[in-house]
Amino acid sequence: MQTRTIGPFSVSAIGLGAMPVSMNGDGVLPDRDDAIATVHAALDAGLTFIDTADIYAPSWDTMGHNEQIVRDALASWHGDTSKVLVATKGGITRDEHKDFGRDGSLDYLRRAVEASKRNLGVDVIDLYQYHRPDRWMVYGHIIENLRTLRDEGHVREIGISNASVEEIAIAQEVLGEGGLVSVQNEFSPRHPGSYGELRYCHDHGIAFLPWSPLGGTGGGGRSVGERFGVFREIGDAHGVSPQQVVLAWELSLSPHVVPIPGARRAASISDSARAADLSLTDDELARCTATVGIEV
Repeated sequence: MQTRTIGPFSVSAIGLGAMPVSMNGDGVLPDRDDAIATVHAALDAGLTFIDTADIYAPSWDTMGHNEQIVRDALASWHGDTSKVLVATKGGITRDEHKDFGRDGSLDYLRRAVEASKRNLGVDVIDLYQYHRPDRWMVYGHIIENLRTLRDEGHVREIGISNASVEEIAIAQEVLGEGGLVSVQNEFSPRHPGSYGELRYCHDHGIAFLPWSPLGGTGGGGRSVGERFGVFREIGDAHGVSPQQVVLAWELSLSPHVVPIPGARRAASISDSARAADLSLTDDELARCTATVGIEV
């Protein structure tokens, strides 16, 4: 398994997006044993990076559901989990009055990070990511709140998610040199709009973590080879799935890219993990880039 870096951490080049076992576009969830088996399959395949969030849950009153599955899967796996990096996110609220609000205040984030520590069964969260901008607050003030959480010892490293280039630059300014270790944005053949943020992260040595790198949990990932035939054609030539080709292409865009494909089935993440070892020719990579329509 190839490795890449997220701040001080060395992780597998492909990570697991754990969200689909707790919420997804189809609304079909595995039972708890199957959910844990999916995380186990990722670990068996050599993946050492798992992404979760406090809001990944079937309903507003089950927040922490996904974090708890990740915790229990790590505790019950047969191997050594000491090198596994678990990242979680906070800043999106859920309650009976408004599902999916925003709150970047220090009071809320401090309570959220304490809850995430309990859900994950840890004293310190290795990588804590601000989930989505709270547009009622100055972004720099939100990042200052994250810095406070780090200074108080709740988290080791800070990342941000769903951020623009301007917001990435603000986070760098507030956190100082090397203080921002990751940016997690949606990026896939279906959604290439974050390529500018990817290139910015490449230029500044920040890990870029594409979420929904195959096109999403509502069928976009399953149909990527139909919508973008070149990935299916190249996959057929190599005897692999079009999904593996997509991930291998994304890895080629920068050594700082760590895709986190979501999976609700063990077979799905086992297949995705093999993309780290798929070698594509320059011509094949160029064909992928051309069909997505970005300029590298």
